[in-house]
Amino acid sequence: MKTGNTDKAYRIAALPGDGIGPEVTAEAIRVLEALGAPRLAFTELPVGAGEYLRSGDPLPAETFGQLSEYDAVLLGAMGLPNVRWPHGVEMTPQLDLRERLELYSGLRPIYLFHGDDSPLRNRRAGDIDMMIVRESTEGLFSWRTRACDLGADKAEDRMLITRKGAERVIRAAFEQARLRRKHVTLVDKANVLPSMAYFRAVFDGLAGEYPDIETNRTYVDAAALYLVRTPEMFDVMVTENMFGDILSDLAAGLVGGMGMAPSADIGDRYGVFQPSHGTAPDIAGRGIANPVATILSAAMMLDWLGEGDGAARIRTAVRTVFRDREARTSDMGGSLSTTQMTDCIIAALPCGSRAEG
Repeated sequence: MKTGNTDKAYRIAALPGDGIGPEVTAEAIRVLEALGAPRLAFTELPVGAGEYLRSGDPLPAETFGQLSEYDAVLLGAMGLPNVRWPHGVEMTPQLDLRERLELYSGLRPIYLFHGDDSPLRNRRAGDIDMMIVRESTEGLFSWRTRACDLGADKAEDRMLITRKGAERVIRAAFEQARLRRKHVTLVDKANVLPSMAYFRAVFDGLAGEYPDIETNRTYVDAAALYLVRTPEMFDVMVTENMFGDILSDLAAGLVGGMGMAPSADIGDRYGVFQPSHGTAPDIAGRGIANPVATILSAAMMLDWLGEGDGAARIRTAVRTVFRDREARTSDMGGSLSTTQMTDCIIAALPCGSRAEG
C-alpha cells in the first residue's frame, strides 16, 4: 500500500477495454470525481480485443511502456469471445499485465450487502465477508501462452509453483488477515498433486512467522462445498491461480453475482484494479451493466494509494444503497440502469467523518 499524496493529483491510467468495460469504467470515474478528494487525473490508454482489431496488438508496446508513469491502473474488462489467437484461446491482455508487472497478489473481496441477494437461505448483510487471495503470475496459467496443435492427438498444460511465487502470495494473505479477522485458509489439492504438496509445505513453513494468525488447510473440492454450505467460516483464503479463478466466481455467486465482485492485482510496485466480471458483449451498449464491481474496485485502488477515507466513503455509499431492496440493476432482479445505479451511489456518498469504513 502506498502513502497518501496531498501535494498533487494522482495520475491514473484508465484501460476501459472491451464490451461493457468502457461503460462501467466511466461510472467508476464518475464516483471517484464526485468524492472531491483525493484529486485524480485520468488518462485513457488503448488495450483489449478491440485494439487488436484496430492495430494488431491487444496490448500495444506504447501503452505498456506508459504504465510506469502512473500511480495506479483502473481497468474495465478485456477480451471478446469471437476474437481469438490462432491456437483457439481468447486474448487476455489483463493476464499479460499481471505477469509482466509481477502482480502476484490477486485480491478478490466477497461481501454480502443484503441477505436477499444471496441464493443461500437465512443470510444477513455481512454474514459472508471474505478475501480470496489468488496467486496471479504462475500456477496452471503458466502454460497459457504456448501454442496448441488443435489437430494433434493430445494437448498438455503444466502447473508451475515456484518458492518465490508461493512465498510472496502466502505472505500477502497473512498480511490481509492481520487487517481482518486473523484467519487464513490454505486451499490446495495436496492429496493428489505434488505441486500442491509443495505449495502446502511453503505455507506450513511460513505460518510460524505469523503466530497471531490462525490457520487451516482444505482441499479445493472441499472448499467449494464449504463455500456453498458454510461460507461464514472463511476469512482469508489463499490459493493457486486457477483454483482462485474458479472459487472467486463461485463466491461471487453467493453475494449477488459477478457485478458485485471487485478485484485488485497487486505487486511490489504496481497495482491494477478491475471488476472480476468479463466483457459481457451481449449487453454492451444497452446501459444495463452493473457498475458496482468496478466502483468497489476503485475503492480498493484508493486504499492502495493510502486514501482510506475516500475508499470508506464509497463502501458506505454502496452499503446504504443496497439496504433498499429495490435499488438493483437487472442482473440482480432490479430495473435501474447503469447510470441510475451510479447516481444512487453518488447521492449516498457521506462526508469523510461519516464513513463507516
